[in-house]
Amino acid sequence: MLKYFYQFILILTIFTILICIFFIPTNSNIKIIDYAENGELLWPSPGFYGINSYYGRRHAPTAGASTFHKGVDIAAPQGSEYVAVTNGTITFAGFLGGGGYTVTLTDENKENGEIKYSYCHSDPNLIVSVGQKVVKGQVIGKVGPKNVYGVVGNRYFDSNGNPTNGATTGPHLHFGMRVNNEYVNPLNYLKRK
Repeated sequence: MLKYFYQFILILTIFTILICIFFIPTNSNIKIIDYAENGELLWPSPGFYGINSYYGRRHAPTAGASTFHKGVDIAAPQGSEYVAVTNGTITFAGFLGGGGYTVTLTDENKENGEIKYSYCHSDPNLIVSVGQKVVKGQVIGKVGPKNVYGVVGNRYFDSNGNPTNGATTGPHLHFGMRVNNEYVNPLNYLKRK
């Protein structure tokens, strides 16, 4: 009987190690750049640090989604708040195709050029507007629902035929970053607390 118990513990230990190796993402090369006033960009979704989809090549998770992911998908639940990663101006707030309801924050840093941060799949009840100045750490939106209704021209639908908040399979925050209109990997520039 004791023999079976030890075998069970061994199998459970090996299984746990395999799960940790293959399914728990790590990011050891996150660096901080001098794009914000004090040299740090805040993490956009306080309290939520898991990544569902990384920047770069991938299999499209749903119809209309790109096979080159131009941002990171942060595992934040519907209704969770997101913040301005730096000081700037809201330059877009509305429905934007595959990104669904999107808020774009622009930092016109003369030293580094124009930098845009996009927060996609947002709550349709936007709390910022175009032209609004925001400060680093200010709440500028919430993660939206999977399904949104009444959006003219929305071409994204789930398997049940319900309209979705852009090319999405469920609530999350897609965070993208463009430097001089070129997409970059946001994880190279963000600070996780």
